[in-house]
Amino acid sequence: MSSRPQPTRQQSDPGRSCHAAAVAVAGDPDEVADRFAAALARRGLAAARLWVDRVPGPVAAARRAAELARPLPADGPPLRAVLLRHDDGADLVLVARRGPLTGRALGELAVEAAGGAPPAGAEPTADPDGGDRSPGGGPEPAGDDVEHEGDTAWRGGNPRADRRASYAFAVPAGTDRLALTGAVGAVLARFGGVRRVRVGTLLDEGPAVVPVAVDGTLRDLAARPAEPAPGPTSGRAPDAGPPEAAAGVLTGDGPADTYLPSLAPPWPLTLTLRGTTVTCDFRTGVWSAEVVAAVARYVTRVLGQLLADGDRALTDCDLFDDAERDRVVALGGAAVDLPEPTGGIHDRVAGWARATPDAPAVSYGDDRLTYAQLDARAGRIAAALRARGCGPGTRVGVCLERSVDLVAALLGVLRSGAAYVPIDPTYPAERIRYTVEDSRVTLLVGADGVELDELLADVADDDAVGAGAATVGPDDPAYVIYTSGSTGRPKGVQVPHRNVLALLAATRDDFGLGPTDTWTMFHSSAFDFSVWEIWGCLLTGGHLVVVPHLVVRDPAEFHALLRAERVTVLNQTPSAFAQLVDADRRAVRRLGLRLVVFGGEPLDAGMLTGWFDRYPERACRMVNMFGITETTVHVTAQTIDRGLALAGTRSVGRPLPGWYVHVLDPAGRLLPPGAAGEIHVGGAGVADGYLHRDELTAQRFLPDPWRGGRMYRSGDRGRLLPDGRLEHLGRLDDQVKIRGYRIELDEIRQVLLDDPDVLAVAVTVDTGADAADARLHAYVVLADGADSTADLRRRVARILPDYMVPATVTPLPALPLTANGKLDAARLPAPAVRSLPAAREPADAGAGASRAERIRVVWERVLGAEVGPEDNFFDLGGNSLLALRLLRELRAQGLGEFTPRHLYVHPTVRALVGAGGTER
Repeated sequence: MSSRPQPTRQQSDPGRSCHAAAVAVAGDPDEVADRFAAALARRGLAAARLWVDRVPGPVAAARRAAELARPLPADGPPLRAVLLRHDDGADLVLVARRGPLTGRALGELAVEAAGGAPPAGAEPTADPDGGDRSPGGGPEPAGDDVEHEGDTAWRGGNPRADRRASYAFAVPAGTDRLALTGAVGAVLARFGGVRRVRVGTLLDEGPAVVPVAVDGTLRDLAARPAEPAPGPTSGRAPDAGPPEAAAGVLTGDGPADTYLPSLAPPWPLTLTLRGTTVTCDFRTGVWSAEVVAAVARYVTRVLGQLLADGDRALTDCDLFDDAERDRVVALGGAAVDLPEPTGGIHDRVAGWARATPDAPAVSYGDDRLTYAQLDARAGRIAAALRARGCGPGTRVGVCLERSVDLVAALLGVLRSGAAYVPIDPTYPAERIRYTVEDSRVTLLVGADGVELDELLADVADDDAVGAGAATVGPDDPAYVIYTSGSTGRPKGVQVPHRNVLALLAATRDDFGLGPTDTWTMFHSSAFDFSVWEIWGCLLTGGHLVVVPHLVVRDPAEFHALLRAERVTVLNQTPSAFAQLVDADRRAVRRLGLRLVVFGGEPLDAGMLTGWFDRYPERACRMVNMFGITETTVHVTAQTIDRGLALAGTRSVGRPLPGWYVHVLDPAGRLLPPGAAGEIHVGGAGVADGYLHRDELTAQRFLPDPWRGGRMYRSGDRGRLLPDGRLEHLGRLDDQVKIRGYRIELDEIRQVLLDDPDVLAVAVTVDTGADAADARLHAYVVLADGADSTADLRRRVARILPDYMVPATVTPLPALPLTANGKLDAARLPAPAVRSLPAAREPADAGAGASRAERIRVVWERVLGAEVGPEDNFFDLGGNSLLALRLLRELRAQGLGEFTPRHLYVHPTVRALVGAGGTER
């Protein structure tokens, strides 16, 4: 590939193809005209008329500026000359198309016409925009090494308020265009997270770009000067506009008093160097003034380093001085000293048992415990655990079904001084076994360990042990929760009491948490969201409603439970909440929620617009929180209002008091506000590390060079906004490549979610046997009455480039979720390469077929297999996803108003028919 900059076609603008020069003139206009004609003739240029105009002194400067900025008409002559006479003398203004006259030649022509001496030597023929040759940087690399700007959202412009603006700043003496180009490339590469940046320049025949490799030096950048851009004979259109570039760098120095290298800034951000001043012309629809000012600061700082050391690699330049670095560090979270905790989690719960002994603490259906009863039961469990050798420094596995006893057991473990290891009993036996063995628990409660009733039989006297508890400090471990590992083997995260107490201290007042609240425990105890649900409620004196397993999987039943229990605080993953929103649309009675907290996965804020119609912000606060198991559930909080929902905000808010974030590049350097990088979390929530994984702990829990202590390297991608809010941009590994293009799956998801008929979306990649066979597949949950997915795909094709359009769009009744409420991608069905068969009429089962036979036919169609009256739905490959599809189709054909509970309890055709579900 050629090393020259490559112009490309863009929108035509006459001002971009013109440059201008102006000089002060002394003498008679006729003399100026004669000198002008002679200078043209010496250059072999066609004669041009000199226009002479008399202007009043007060407006002379404005008229001079206007003439300099007025482009030539597209079909007019290549040069315009205007002599403006005024009380203080005269100004000669020349405007020309680029090509016939270089920037220096235009300036020299103006100087000669004004009475200066002709230049010595040959006339320059290829002198880009005023002086030195344009830097090159060698052949443009192919494939992945070529970058434009990478991520561009950080530029902060407002498309609704697009206008031209300018900003000027001083640069060090000795700055030339080569150095400025390198500095701009270094800064914008850091913002965009790329290795190469295209920086615009102007050649004689038009705008072009210079690829700047930031792993090189200024000497490398200057090693291969750029060649002139190809002319019309090479296929370049005469009106081709500026090629795509991160920014443009021009120079306005030359023989004339004033030189404009372009009458219209060729790029949305164009920097023009004149002496030691750089003027940034920018469009506010693309760049915010605040970001432009920041870029200017960083460019100035990098210039100083490059000019001092010509062999310094561009990427090694430091963007920040000490003051700026301190400001960026502080932007990630204010230094807040939370109250120093004493004791442990169980001590705070015991305090509520003393203060409000008869207040409801935890319930599961009709099984309910007051705070006094919960405290007493936990005390008995603690005494029994201590009798079996459990206490400080040990771990106890808890593998119990959802119940009040589950909560009492967790609290009892804490009272014994041990740390609990929650294990979901619905997990496969192999995962349960692995967790027990890896955590090296002293005792397992439930599963194949000791049953809770057996454990409680060891202690009979509630009163004797109810007040007793082991002495535990805030730094002692409270729990170990296992998270999935990149190697496929789960890893245990050990969290001390201090972290949980800090989480409540940071949120209690802001969220108004207290004894009047009713919470749900919706999530599995093995999912860290449950830490917030259980202890967030019990540490603030609230009532915790444990949600039955089947109710979790039935949005309608869960909605009814929320209403019946008058739940005020709800915690949901966005995937689960999307199903609840759909159930709420069908419900007549509204819920009594005052606070909804999202966590566990990214929130598509646009899904909340319909919710706000039914539940105004003043009545129900919606809070999006970002957090990680390794940083104690939550890190940041963002209240979502209708405006943010309509804007589709990706903000997860500012760090909680006591927490902070850094956004770092792959080299571990602080990134400027707006730039995307890896989120690192420090402060009160950082866990002790991974259990028995010292090497992994050292890799992920790093020393913080700016604030001291430790920070957790999250693997999440985000940007810190100039106002201190954090935007979560997905996982760093959430990129795929299709036909050589890098694709963010979240972008495709967002386009699909923008359709009002789409309630939820998942996007996957099928890599195929060969990279060329890779295909994107989308799964969508559609609102009732929505059009076909074919129409949806056509809409997407109108918005996204062809390589980002999913090959298939498969409709689903709901996205499959894990026990933690997150998307379970492994359970997505095969994509609907062909349309689903048309719904079979009941007559397909045979004339006069019974209701049971007609239901069986629907089962066969949903499962794609022959079904007998006693065959188990789940044994035939059915799952919760297919169950919802089956129930929806049965309802659509009038065969019964069944719920997921019906199918889970009665999983055969014969049993389901006998269960009811009246036929319409």
